[in-house]
Amino acid sequence: MPIVNSIAALEPEMTAWRRHLHQHPELGLDCFKTADFVVERLKGFGITEIHTGIARTGVVAIVEGRAPGRTIGLRADMDALPMEDLSGTEHASKVPGMAHTCGHDGHTTMLLGAAKYLAETRNFAGRVALIFQPAEENEGGGRIMVEEGMMDRFDIEEVYGIHNMPGGEVGQMLTNRGALLAGVDEFTIIITGQGGHGAMPFQTRDPVVCAASMVQALQTIVSRNVDALERLVVSVTQIHTGSAMNIVPETAVLNGTVRYFDKDVQTLVKSRMAEIAEFQAKSFGMSAELDYIDGYPPTINHPEQAEFAAQVAREVVGADAVDIDSPPIMPGEDFSYMLEARPGAYLFLGQGDTPVCHHPRYDFNDSIAPIGASFFARLVEKALPLG
Repeated sequence: MPIVNSIAALEPEMTAWRRHLHQHPELGLDCFKTADFVVERLKGFGITEIHTGIARTGVVAIVEGRAPGRTIGLRADMDALPMEDLSGTEHASKVPGMAHTCGHDGHTTMLLGAAKYLAETRNFAGRVALIFQPAEENEGGGRIMVEEGMMDRFDIEEVYGIHNMPGGEVGQMLTNRGALLAGVDEFTIIITGQGGHGAMPFQTRDPVVCAASMVQALQTIVSRNVDALERLVVSVTQIHTGSAMNIVPETAVLNGTVRYFDKDVQTLVKSRMAEIAEFQAKSFGMSAELDYIDGYPPTINHPEQAEFAAQVAREVVGADAVDIDSPPIMPGEDFSYMLEARPGAYLFLGQGDTPVCHHPRYDFNDSIAPIGASFFARLVEKALPLG
């Protein structure tokens, strides 16, 4: 793979950075130590324009090229997940209940590697905004950074990001010209019946029976209300009710997730879910309340920027290792907010046959960090050529 030689030589140092971050995970917007680590590295590279405190712990650093020009944004996420690290590695998490099981430690490392190269060479005309974002997993740090005016503040015209992909061949890069990742919504339905003795259910209005029927009815949104060619997931993932074997409870609570790509489909789901909750409950003589929460929107690449990113990827990993027609998948990403604000593209980088993201034994493959860093560096040089 024709990765940048100086970045390839940096692999041992990048591995050390990544494993340090892996041992010290932080959650959500509270990536204070991670941000400090990033800032310390950036200063060591000779980067002097560093802005902190965006979305609480986000960092944006500006690297000036050798001539004036426009600004390209490169983004990495920094936060970990609230789970145990069962990877069994020597660099496993030292923080109980927190683990980098999605590879954000690797994403941060890739952007740091590109930052070092770009700061040393500055072989481009324009500026690079290095975006280190907290809270991808929950609060939507990408949304907050955009709402706080990051794009306008730093004159960012285009933005790009990478996510590792377990199961993809090492060095393979995948993307497409449109919807790549799903929108992610959540819902809660509270069913209120009438509790009583489990031995005399005829004297109650049992919310457990209603909940069971409602779970089945919700599945008809996908199977009977939406075109089979549309991508949609409605999953009830939690049912909470009851306190004892011989008590019919007063309430039952359903929780779940909706994944979609088309806004009209999202609107239909909201409408049908509200109808099902209300009228299924009424059919059992009960009431139900729906709380539908709009989450991350779909991650939709811009065609021109996706084509450009794929061309850069071909130069880094070879044409046979790049797929510009990768099908959409149902997880979500808050990079979607940055793509709503500016043209750009998101790509996946294969990391081999490893446990999937969010698995307790997942660990980022350090060998792909120089590939991602080289992609970022070449993208800047191709997008902002000197002369």
